[in-house]
Amino acid sequence: MHVLITGANRGLGLGFVRHYLQAGHQVWACYRSNRGGLDDLACEALHLLRWDIGGDQPPEGALPDHIDLLINNAGIYGDSKGGQSLAGVTSAAMLDVFNIDCIGPLRVVKRLHQRMPKGSVIANISSKMGSSADNSSGGTYAYRAAKAALVIVSKSMAVDLAPAGVHVITLHPGWVKTDMTHQTGLIDITTSVAGMSHVIAHAREYAPGLFVAFDGQVVPY
Repeated sequence: MHVLITGANRGLGLGFVRHYLQAGHQVWACYRSNRGGLDDLACEALHLLRWDIGGDQPPEGALPDHIDLLINNAGIYGDSKGGQSLAGVTSAAMLDVFNIDCIGPLRVVKRLHQRMPKGSVIANISSKMGSSADNSSGGTYAYRAAKAALVIVSKSMAVDLAPAGVHVITLHPGWVKTDMTHQTGLIDITTSVAGMSHVIAHAREYAPGLFVAFDGQVVPY
């Protein structure tokens, strides 16, 4: 299987790279500028692509002729020191996060979907923080809004790509111990990736565009 993963140099992205390499697949790992942990995984099945999904420029490197699984993992949290409160959030902060977390996956799919054959899968990594039904604490305006918007964008992708046999789902990774959460999560990267990979493997058991957590539970939106 040919797997392409964005935001693959650390955290969940790097976890996905390790998972699919260990399973014997060919992996195209995308990074913005720093290869990070990818330098420790050099092997013939790993292909590196330098790609800043925050802009419209193409990736640097050779894309696969076809992609069986696309994981849109690249994302940012934005300001975590009061810059996402009602008093502190700015339009620039909102747009920065929205550009990466919502428009970024759309850019990637626009460029790559014609390389995806019938039976392939797109997994867009969102967050339960983008769920209106789950929001009881408020705040975090930029990140919540961008991840909520990604759920809607992902649903439209699912509808538009269904005639071509491409199945799209949206995933919630859980509260994971990563740099983004300052290692304060409830589960580790291995647990999250194993769960999401299981959901991906059974993606067609879920309705196109559905929002699904790493443990297989549907996330209320």
